[in-house]
Amino acid sequence: MAEGNLLKMRTSIDGDTIQYQMVMKDTTINLNEFVGKPLKLTYKNQINCIACGKVTSKSFGQGFCYNCFQTAPEAEECVLRPELCRAHLGESRDQEWAESHCLIPHYVYLAVASGIKVGITRNTQIPTRWIDQGAWNAMIIAETPNRHIAGVIESYLKQHFSDKTNWRSMLKNILAEEINLLSEKNRAIDLLPKELQKYAFQEEKLWELNYPVLQFPIKPQSVTFDKEASIEGTLQGIKGQYLLFDNDRVINIRRHSGYLVEVEK
Repeated sequence: MAEGNLLKMRTSIDGDTIQYQMVMKDTTINLNEFVGKPLKLTYKNQINCIACGKVTSKSFGQGFCYNCFQTAPEAEECVLRPELCRAHLGESRDQEWAESHCLIPHYVYLAVASGIKVGITRNTQIPTRWIDQGAWNAMIIAETPNRHIAGVIESYLKQHFSDKTNWRSMLKNILAEEINLLSEKNRAIDLLPKELQKYAFQEEKLWELNYPVLQFPIKPQSVTFDKEASIEGTLQGIKGQYLLFDNDRVINIRRHSGYLVEVEK
């Protein structure tokens, strides 16, 4: 059906259900159409860096060759630790890149995937960020002018909220319905120092996200192309950046960014 290097699945919302697309070279596969049908992914024993395209024997940081992992702005330290971002001081691997990724409005949010967690994202990544994490609902806490300030707020709140998602619980669709995100948002704002409370987001919109899944795995078993050359079966659904196959097998597509694969019906 198609061959190309895997990238993070593209997502959008159509009606009340998330739509997933796999973009491979000049081909775009609408994955929702294959839920409930056979699907086969075959690894072609090649990994290309998602930044420079060079063939690499090992992928670093979800798709980079070692050199790009050390030098590309997309792999800079503040991607994982935004409180360390120094773009607002004119310091970054690529200031032009930073101006469009770090020096723009950022949101601090609470989301529920496996449990309540705190996180940050660019204003252009709502609700994409939550979909990638497999969250079923989310609410914005604060809006900041840059990545650094959002990271500082997140650092304060990580003392009270987790910043991690348990992928197994997320894929089993264990919904913490007893969590009241509005109450938790108000608590989070009250926990912030006064100088950071001025960034509090006034809107109280609750985002709810529905994934195209026929059956969630009972005991998710992660499969990877590092151990299996071919992964196939009936596609039971898609959640986060995972394809859910029958027999509780799941594959994280984003973790395989840059892997050259063939996709067949």
